[in-house]
Amino acid sequence: MYLHLGNNTVVNTKNIIAIFDLESTSISKYSKEFLKVTEEEEFVKNVSFEIPKSFILCDEEGQSVIYITNISTKTLCGRIERNKSINL
Repeated sequence: MYLHLGNNTVVNTKNIIAIFDLESTSISKYSKEFLKVTEEEEFVKNVSFEIPKSFILCDEEGQSVIYITNISTKTLCGRIERNKSINL
């Protein structure tokens, strides 16, 4: 099953480790440092040209990748749940 993140980007839900709200997690110094390091190491993919609302941590072929999107965590989780019910 795949999750649409915006701007013609989809990820396999099997690769998703976690979905984070950007506003609430960016308060923590550890989250800020994590995002800074991953961006410096070019593991971050911004899939939105608008104000970011969330980021999705994925494992793709043993490599961590972070997708930053303007779609809220609530909407992303709702899409996953809808897809699960459709595919039952």
